[in-house]
Amino acid sequence: MAIFVLVHGAWHTGELMRPVADRMAAEGHEVHTPTLAGNRPGDPADVGLEEAIGSLVAFVDGHDLADIVLVGHSYGGMVITGAADRLRAGAIRRLVYWNAFVPNDGEALNDLVPDFFLAMFDEMAKTNGTVMMPFPIWREALTNDMSGADSAAAYARLVPQPYRTFTDRIALSRPPAAFEIPKSYINFTEDTGMPHAMPWHPRLSQKLGLFRLVQAPGSHEVCFSNPEGAARAILIAGRD
Repeated sequence: MAIFVLVHGAWHTGELMRPVADRMAAEGHEVHTPTLAGNRPGDPADVGLEEAIGSLVAFVDGHDLADIVLVGHSYGGMVITGAADRLRAGAIRRLVYWNAFVPNDGEALNDLVPDFFLAMFDEMAKTNGTVMMPFPIWREALTNDMSGADSAAAYARLVPQPYRTFTDRIALSRPPAAFEIPKSYINFTEDTGMPHAMPWHPRLSQKLGLFRLVQAPGSHEVCFSNPEGAARAILIAGRD
């Protein structure tokens, strides 16, 4: 059995990963679902990407975890990339990117998304430094495999996202393709969170160099719509 750390995406918390984690734990795995700095209750609105990465490193070190499968969903890909570059040798067995962003040194999440997102979030962040995914985009692009009622219920559980986590540029000692850690990429094929002209796979996955590809049907938010399917894909991606 393996040790997994599931890292949530933007607007999420670790609690929202529990339905997936519980299904994995039922098969005997140890599964952790930390909430990153910036997404915890009471966190300031100016939390940046480096603080989010640091909170994950502190979680792994603080729990004395080793030989873990580190999984990042969406924005969580930025964070696990930074953590993989900073954690001690032996901490990570495999990196798993779940419809996730893959940055090279000096890139921000905002460098990897369409221009219309930038204009929308730039304006939104002027209010208090945080951004929120508008419900129409959430409904049509991210939860397209859910009923309207279920999509709305999931949306009500989201939290504001500090915009600096999107605008800060990551500092890496080497590109992810040069990481010696084995890597996997999970692509849920009905995920239209990124336009299909700018797909998750292969546009972002290819930045990993050598990697294992796992594909399955589902939207960006299978953690809500199909946690069992998400768990199954993660276990395939994370196996030896």
